[in-house]
Amino acid sequence: MRNNLIEDYIARAQIRIGSVEYLFKKKSWSDVIVESNKVVDLALRSLLLECQIDVFGIHDVSGILTQEENKLPKEIKKDLEKICDISRSLRRDRELAYYGSEDLTPSEFYKEKDAKEALESAKYIVKRISSALESHSSSNLTSTGEKWKADED
Repeated sequence: MRNNLIEDYIARAQIRIGSVEYLFKKKSWSDVIVESNKVVDLALRSLLLECQIDVFGIHDVSGILTQEENKLPKEIKKDLEKICDISRSLRRDRELAYYGSEDLTPSEFYKEKDAKEALESAKYIVKRISSALESHSSSNLTSTGEKWKADED
């Protein structure tokens, strides 16, 4: 079941990049931000599940990533600060970009620059997590069949 979720989450994140690119082409800047957050959320959850860390009900897992850094692979640890910054930033803008507020209309507030940054961030996360999952999915099997063994520093 866990492996199915890991594969499902990363596959859906990869597929959703195309949806985000479509929204970008349509100049729906606020929707690019909302959907980029969903992409990042799915990708990071796949990593956490692979590392035997269960997280449900929150949309910014940067705190969990930092707390559980010792369980993460080296290639993720070296970029952990950037990964956490992306997660926090997109989460911060998620509701505002989706719902707006009394004094803020999302489609007027968010600009192409914001959307481009969100899309590039989502692509970066999916690429990094996909690579980490691929390189570790078979190479870190232990004698007990446990998939992910934290890299020793």
